[in-house]
Amino acid sequence: MIQRLAHSVSVVALGAALAAGAAFATSANAAAEAAKNSVTAVFKQMNVPVEGRFNHFSADVRFDPANVAASSAKLDVEVASFDIGAPEYNKEVAGDEWFDATHFPHATFVSTQIKPGANGAFTVAGKLTIKGKTTDVVVPVQFHKDGANQVFDGTLPIKRLAYGIGAGEWKDTSVVADDVQIKFHIVSAAH
Repeated sequence: MIQRLAHSVSVVALGAALAAGAAFATSANAAAEAAKNSVTAVFKQMNVPVEGRFNHFSADVRFDPANVAASSAKLDVEVASFDIGAPEYNKEVAGDEWFDATHFPHATFVSTQIKPGANGAFTVAGKLTIKGKTTDVVVPVQFHKDGANQVFDGTLPIKRLAYGIGAGEWKDTSVVADDVQIKFHIVSAAH
């Protein structure tokens, strides 16, 4: 039961990560580059780190480092695609108390502003929606070019309870922590 909860939290975190970070992959490149891309969620269950990943998402990114103000990112994640390594846990996380994938099948991120920083760093502000709850988030992103590809890496910390992830007995943060780190590595063809 505790492991099911941990896996559920991972789904939420991962959904946010995909939504926030994976937004840099273009729709056309997402399938071709899927093997290179990853979005994971890391959280603690009974103070032990647990990690999982989402397997299905689509993104539309228009990123031009020479014209950052005109750049944008949109991401859609299928929350039922969360994989923690065991079918029974994956099913639990998709259930009502966690992602409620039947009623809320997608987590989304839509950028509102992208700002450059120093040494390939950017901040991407936007709206993250998980389980019908929308919040404003700011995602720190590292960008670099790798040949003809653009590469984006980052980590977005979220609080799972802010999105209603972990209802009922699962609200107890002593079993599954409220803090979730969504990590992403996105590779897309340069425009």
